[in-house]
Amino acid sequence: MVNATVQMPHEVDQPQATNQWLSVSMLAFGVFVVGTGEFVLAGLLPLLSNSLRISPSVAGQVITIFALTCAIAGPALVALTGHWRRRTVLVVAAIVYLAGSAWTALAPSYVQVLIGQVVAALGVGLFVPTATVTAAALVSPAHRGRAIAVVVSGFTAATALGAPLGTAFGGVFGWRSTMWLATGLAAIGVIGSFVFIPGKTSVAAATGIRQQLRLLREPQIVAALGVTLLAFTAVYMPYTYMGVIFEKATEGNSVYLAGLMTTLGVVGTIGNLGAGMLADRIGGPKVVAIALLWLIISMLLLPLTTGNLTWAFAMIAFYGIAAFAITTPQQHRLISLKPDAAGVLVSLNQAILYLGIALSGSIGGLGIEWVGSGNLGFVAAALAAMAFLLSIASAFRVASRRR
Repeated sequence: MVNATVQMPHEVDQPQATNQWLSVSMLAFGVFVVGTGEFVLAGLLPLLSNSLRISPSVAGQVITIFALTCAIAGPALVALTGHWRRRTVLVVAAIVYLAGSAWTALAPSYVQVLIGQVVAALGVGLFVPTATVTAAALVSPAHRGRAIAVVVSGFTAATALGAPLGTAFGGVFGWRSTMWLATGLAAIGVIGSFVFIPGKTSVAAATGIRQQLRLLREPQIVAALGVTLLAFTAVYMPYTYMGVIFEKATEGNSVYLAGLMTTLGVVGTIGNLGAGMLADRIGGPKVVAIALLWLIISMLLLPLTTGNLTWAFAMIAFYGIAAFAITTPQQHRLISLKPDAAGVLVSLNQAILYLGIALSGSIGGLGIEWVGSGNLGFVAAALAAMAFLLSIASAFRVASRRR
């Protein structure tokens, strides 16, 4: 296999977009579209269960399959398309997602739904990391953190804004209508990627999966990915079980629960954008450390806020800042560690994030059985504390090696 790299666009004679921030915004919209298609599945599970006459637990495996497909296939697809033009990769990824979404909308059985979601996940696993690295390539090095934050904000908005809206749409018109809506939005993403992403945009990427996997032999990279796994298992635990944790505060009212999710999305988006700008100033590792400390404190306070709706909203706002302030500086950190392998590193980070989402469900479920939903914050705090210690140790090791 050929072992070659392509320099970042600002290091070669390559024209930038006339308005690179318009291109970055288009990438954020694309991430919002594919992210909404992913996270809306959680809200559609009851409808899916009734429509296909399967149990909710069986229906829930759609999310597990989707996440695992993204985690396993994402890095491989990024490596295989490493020397393609970024616009080509983005358009192909969006088309694959569109096909999977349409397949799901037409699926007559549960097995066909699973197949459709596997196809959609292949598109998501390729689109999200490619969009992130492309955004960093379109702007000057001093603004890469901000560009990454803008793209990640699309993912954040999908988590807590697109998903509730898609769930409501499905509740009125049926779950298949939500899938068709996602398909239509994906079509806009295909056109937008082709129109607004410069055709000659390329990023650093080594060819060959074997060469990419060698990155996992480097301790600082493994440590950074370990931080991602621990941190996002802690982050997504309260999100996954929000309805259970705040059942007393919301009195089982779905409108109140949707309000909590929306609050998380708005505050999280602000926290993510702020973290991106701060990462440009003080560096990714410091921002990650601050966010993890904030997360630990919020999770320790969580059990005190589960019985009152006002306190629940306050807690969601406080926790949301820290929860979504980790993603961007982590990606910024990985790109800084090895810029010539930015594409695959971001893809690996995204894959680990998906594993964290899967683990948050299983560990959170065990935590509810062992200590109760009211004390689940302590479990999340313990995971966040481990992430904090690993992050600090990794940062010190990298700093000492550069001296």
